[in-house]
Order: sequence, then C-alpha cells, then structure tokens
Amino acid sequence: MESAERGEGEMLHYEETEDDNVSPTDLSELLKEGTKESHDRAENTQFVKDFLKGRIKEELFKLATVALYFTYSALEEEMDRNEDNPVFSPLYFPLELHRKEALIKDLQYFYGEDWKEKIQCSEATQQYVDRIHHVGQNQPELLVAHAYTRYMGDLSGGQVLKKVAQRALKLPSTEEGIQFYVFGNISNAQQFKQLYRARMNALDLDKNTKERIVEEANRAFRFNMQVFDELDKIGKSLAEAQDGGLRVHDGKGDLRKCPYYADKLGNAGSSCPYHGAVALAKQPLVQLMLATCIAVLAGAAAWYIL
Repeated sequence: MESAERGEGEMLHYEETEDDNVSPTDLSELLKEGTKESHDRAENTQFVKDFLKGRIKEELFKLATVALYFTYSALEEEMDRNEDNPVFSPLYFPLELHRKEALIKDLQYFYGEDWKEKIQCSEATQQYVDRIHHVGQNQPELLVAHAYTRYMGDLSGGQVLKKVAQRALKLPSTEEGIQFYVFGNISNAQQFKQLYRARMNALDLDKNTKERIVEEANRAFRFNMQVFDELDKIGKSLAEAQDGGLRVHDGKGDLRKCPYYADKLGNAGSSCPYHGAVALAKQPLVQLMLATCIAVLAGAAAWYIL
C-alpha cells in the first residue's frame, strides 16, 4: 500500500507496504515501477513544489480547481460509459471515487452560484480532456491508466495537499473549498487502495495490454505536468502583476477572461489596462495627485461661473 509522508517544506514521498501476494507481473506492480520516473518528474514541477511549501495564491488554486473539474468531468463521463465493460467495470466505484460533484461544491464556494459562467477549460487541460474521451470511446482498456493515475494519487498525496491548501489559503475548518480531497464514502483509504489494486490485478489482460496501460499512465502524467506548467506560468504572471503592490486581477471570476490576459502571458510588459488603472488609482500618492488636480479644476470652474 502507498502511504504519503512529508515533512514541513519537503517533497511528497510514498512508501510501499510489502504484500506477499503481489507478483512482478501484476498490473499494479507494473504501474508502480513503470511510472516511478514520471511520478518524480511531476513532483518536481515548480507548481507542485510551491504548492507543497504552501506558496500558492487563491487565484491560482481556483484555476487549478477549474482544471480538475474539466478533467474529472471527462474521466467520469467515460467511466460511466464503460461501467459494464469487462475491461473496466471491476474498477467502477462511483460512490467512493467520483469527484465531479465535490468539485462543483468547490467552484460554488470560490466563484458563486453562477460559477459556470465564470470558468473555461484551458488549453493544456483541453488536451488532457480530449485524450480521456478518445480512450474511453476507442480504447477503454486504457481508461484504467487514467483512473489509477488520478484516484490513487488523490487518496495518497492528495490528502497532504488538502492540509497544505487549507492552511495556506486559510480555508474554513468545515472543508469548504477543498471538498475535492474529501472522500466521504471511504472509511479507510489504505484498505480501499488495496481493494482497488486487487481488482486491477484480476483484470483479464495480456502482457501487451498491460504494457500499453503503463504507457498510457505515463502519458497521463505528462498531461498533468503540462497543466502544472501552465499554472506555473499563470502564477508567475500574477507575481509580476503584483510587483510594487499593484494587482491586475482581483481574484474574482476567471483570470483568463480578462481580455488582455492572453497577451499578458506572451508579453511580460503588458497588463490588463482596466484592472491596472483601478489598482493604480488605489495608490496613496496617485490619490493625492488626483485630489489636487480635482481641487484645481474645481477652483477654475468656480472662477469661471462667478
């Protein structure tokens, strides 16, 4: 079994509990060994490293939640499609695992009841979503790879991220905003993961199919890393915008819907004129200058009227 362990400010690590019943040719073992390198690379993306150290802004966390919503909507749609398909049905646990409804609650918390009008799927997330739909509709045996990569991670390292996010963003103790990480229908995560692995190992798969599943799992990791890199770029953009105390976005609504946001990513010297002007007007020195100008204009107008 996997157990997540992490010290303050350290990377996330996993320890495996020995299972005498596991064979090196079992799918769970092939996935564990075959994705180690990808797992390490994903952990070492800047976004994940900053997240684990508690260096994450609410604006960025909200966009990460949006990416998860679109990803899990696609994954669970394809899982529902294949719930009776023998190549996947033993791993179909909608009550225990499905995350879409939990993510909707998180989006409602961050964006309000009209959250659907305020979000959109990013480019990197869309590529991930497209692959999941392709697999579910054309190669359902590979759906195992995407389910394994996401849900087993959520039940392991995801529980560490939950605590980090709650502390860093000062989220309510009632777990609002982090419902994604709450698996209310799983009483013992380790036992459930053991059951899930046993079900994976019992799938009737030949050697070639197992190898293709491992390859697809590595592909899933790459998609996740692309999303992380995209979020890291947005995070850097936010940091640049906040230099000198100025903000080009107030965290309300979807940052990418600022009409000048895309240009901001491509040109570090540009920013959203509207939000920039509003932020500039909030600076004490600028307010004093504006007040002086208004006073002069008011005096001139009074003189003219008289």
